[in-house]
Amino acid sequence: MIIKPRVRGFICLTAHPTGCAAHVQEQIDHVRGKGAIENGPRNVLVVGASTGYGLASRITAAFGSGARTMGVFYERPPREGKCATAGWYNSAAFHRAASAESLYARSFNGDAFSDEMKATVVEAIKEDLGQIDLVVYSLASPRRQHPRTGEVHKSVLKPIGEHYSARTLDTDRSEVSEVEIEPATEREIQDTVTVMGGEDWELWMEALNGAGLLAPNATSVAYDYIGPEVTWPIYTNGTIGRAKVDLRAAGQRISELLKANAGGDAFISVNKALVTQASSAIPVVPLYISILYRIMKEKGTHEGTIEQIQRLFATHLYNNEVPKLDDKGLIRIDDLEMEPEVQQEVNEIWPQVTSENLREITDFAGYQEDFLKLFGFGLSGVDYDQEVDPMVSLDG
Repeated sequence: MIIKPRVRGFICLTAHPTGCAAHVQEQIDHVRGKGAIENGPRNVLVVGASTGYGLASRITAAFGSGARTMGVFYERPPREGKCATAGWYNSAAFHRAASAESLYARSFNGDAFSDEMKATVVEAIKEDLGQIDLVVYSLASPRRQHPRTGEVHKSVLKPIGEHYSARTLDTDRSEVSEVEIEPATEREIQDTVTVMGGEDWELWMEALNGAGLLAPNATSVAYDYIGPEVTWPIYTNGTIGRAKVDLRAAGQRISELLKANAGGDAFISVNKALVTQASSAIPVVPLYISILYRIMKEKGTHEGTIEQIQRLFATHLYNNEVPKLDDKGLIRIDDLEMEPEVQQEVNEIWPQVTSENLREITDFAGYQEDFLKLFGFGLSGVDYDQEVDPMVSLDG
C-alpha cells in the first residue's frame, strides 16, 4: 500500500515503516559519528523505548556503548491493510540494526504500568542479562490503570488556580490564535500526578531492586522539562508541572535506594523543548518551539533528541564524566535553550507573531518537518509514492 500522512491535530494517524527506519538510522549515524562513549552502560532497560527521548536513549546506549538493551513500550502492531504506530516501526528498525551489529535487543509491548509487565521484564532480565546498570524512565502516556486499585486515571493539560489565556498555534491551520483553558479541579490535578508523576518509576526500581537485578553503581535517569516563563502557566505551574514535582521527589527516593546498593544514583535530566508526540499536545508549546528553532538554528546551537541524549551520556553520565547538577540537583541539558540571549530573542519575537508572518519570523516549517519525521515522513531517500508493506514484525 502507499502510505501518506494523515494528520489530525497533534496526532498523525499513519506511519511509514521505511521512513521510520530511515529516521532511526539517522540517529544511529549521529551516535556513531560522535565516537564510542567510554565506560558506558552495559545492560540497559528503557521504559518508554519506542519514540522520542526513550528511543534516543536506547540508540545511544546500544550504538554508543555497545550495550545490551531491553525496551518496554505500548504500541499498536500492524494489521492487514493498516499500518502500525510509528513506535512499532521505530522499534522494529532498531532491532534490525542491532541484529546487524550482533547487539542484544529484546522488547516488550504492553502496559508498562502493570505489575504483570514488571514481573515479565524481571524474569527476562534474570534469564538474559543478570543485572541492569542503567534504567531509563521515559514513559509518556495520557492514561494509567493503577496496578493496585484498578482505577483508570487520565492526565490533563490545565493551569492550576486560575483561568489561563495565551497565544497559541493551531498547527493544522497554521494560525496563531488565543487559547483559553479553565483551571484544573483537584481531582484532575491528582489524576495527572498519578499518570505522569514518579510513582511508576519508583515501582519499577523497587521491583528490580527487590529481585536483586540492580548492578553495583547502577544509574537511573528520568526526563523532565522546565522551559521559559511564557510556558509556565500551562506547564511548570500547571498540572504537568505538579506531576514533575512528584517525579523529582521520587527521584530523590530512588537515589537513596541506589546509593544503598553499592554506590549507584538516580538523576533527573531537564531536556530541551523539542517536537515530540507529547509536546505537540501542549498549548503554547508549538508556537514557542517554532520561535526557538529559528533562533537556535541561526546560532548553530540547535539539537534534536539524539543530539541531546548523546550529549547527556557523553558529558554527564559516562565518558569518565560526572553529572553536573544545578542548585536543585538537576542535570540541565536544556542549557543552550535557556541561555539569556536566546530567551531574550524569544521574548522579542513572541508578541510579533501573527498568522500572516508565522512562516517568515519563526521556523514553523522546521516544526512541521520534525513533526512528520516522528511518523516516518519527509525523510530523504524514501520514495513515498512507492508501495510499502505495513506488515513489519517487531523482530524485523
